[in-house]
Amino acid sequence: MSSVVRARHAVRETVSGLPPAFWWLWTSTLVNRLGAFVATFMALYLTLDRGYSATYAGLVAALHGLGGVISSLGAGVMTDRLGRRPTLLVAQASTAVSVAALGFVHDPVSIAAVAFLVGMASNASRPAVQAMMADIVRPEDRIRAFSLNYWAINLGFAVSSMAAGFIAEYSYLAGFLIEAVMTMACAVVVFVKLPESKPVRSSAEEAREESVGLGTVLRDGRFMSVVGLSFLIALIFQQGSIGLPVAMGAAGFTPADYGMAVAVNGVLIVALQIPVTRFIEHRDPGRLLVISSLLAGYGFGLTAFAGSVGVFALTVCVWTLAEIVNAPTQTGLVVRLSPVHGRGRYQGMYTMSWAVAALVAPLMSGVVIDRFGAEWLWGLCAVVGTVAGAGYAALMRRLPPETAAAEKATAEKTAAEVVAAEKTAAEVVAAEALVAGTVVAGTAPAEAVPAGEAPGRAAVVVDRAAVVVEGKPEVGAP
Repeated sequence: MSSVVRARHAVRETVSGLPPAFWWLWTSTLVNRLGAFVATFMALYLTLDRGYSATYAGLVAALHGLGGVISSLGAGVMTDRLGRRPTLLVAQASTAVSVAALGFVHDPVSIAAVAFLVGMASNASRPAVQAMMADIVRPEDRIRAFSLNYWAINLGFAVSSMAAGFIAEYSYLAGFLIEAVMTMACAVVVFVKLPESKPVRSSAEEAREESVGLGTVLRDGRFMSVVGLSFLIALIFQQGSIGLPVAMGAAGFTPADYGMAVAVNGVLIVALQIPVTRFIEHRDPGRLLVISSLLAGYGFGLTAFAGSVGVFALTVCVWTLAEIVNAPTQTGLVVRLSPVHGRGRYQGMYTMSWAVAALVAPLMSGVVIDRFGAEWLWGLCAVVGTVAGAGYAALMRRLPPETAAAEKATAEKTAAEVVAAEKTAAEVVAAEALVAGTVVAGTAPAEAVPAGEAPGRAAVVVDRAAVVVEGKPEVGAP
């Protein structure tokens, strides 16, 4: 019984203290991943249902990834200029329309073109989601928030992968339409429940601070180092869905064997993401990034010695632990290095590193396996993980500690300003109510004043003041 109580207490601590806006964003992410179909079954749809060659299926997958690369930067700019909410709405509505269209086109050129548009639209929401999450969650809670969001992504993907298999047996078109409907449902959640979270800058702040463009991001050597290291880590993790099935197939294992081994990844993430987050939440991010890089590299490196499904599954356990630690920690580092008014562009550049890795990894793994053998691929993963770990160690040593302190001080200052604004607004409303009462007393009975009018107005003014000062929904917005 005590273990149940402890588990309940741990879950309560993990989910408590996060603003309602975060949970609506989390819900939108979960619904979006529950409807994922294209990413899982596109290759099977093209080769089995439409009868196209594997080469053509690979071309379509590459175009889908290229669309994501292009949209990463564009969506980052939109996130900063138009706002997080408009970018999310445009991206999700466009994804719904393009995914539905993909189910109805049959010409190979049309399929390739629409797949490119699907890749652009689906990837465009990521910078906005990450920037909004950074806006609405306190700095000390961000690792926990990013972990919960990553948990939702994997939970939704695990469920959708199983469901998509049954749906595909019935109708591939049904799968496309279901994803379109659920993506549009995400847009509805954003429209109805999520206010704009883009921080509002005063005229003095705009005059004092330099504007952030893509050139600013590219000239930020420290941040671009993170992007480069992220690219290396992404290259390693991509091998779980690219190099691993090819190598297992070449070694005589069946697709079912690969499915059993890689299923461990999703199960462990769903089971361990929350407890591991509690363990790493307040630990040194530099050390976590170094350890996770080494675990990722050598986890895949151990695959060279695997000769059974069980051993393959054990190697999956190693690099899955690296994934659980690395994903929220690295995202938190990106937010830490991003200026508040340039989060969209910075998140877009970070997202692009993963999109580019998704394009490069298939080519890299194919060439290495064909020319040198799978063992060399796994050895290369170990080398890349070591390089990434060394890079993170060097980077974090050069990262000034006042960055985090300054961010916390800014958050505390903003909270103090909000409290002061609320107090001032309440005093103004009280004065107005007093004046109104005096006027009423001289012209009509006091009961002629509608009961609750002043408190209602006070609540509205206080909420508006909080939003104007902070621009963050967790402070005062509904």
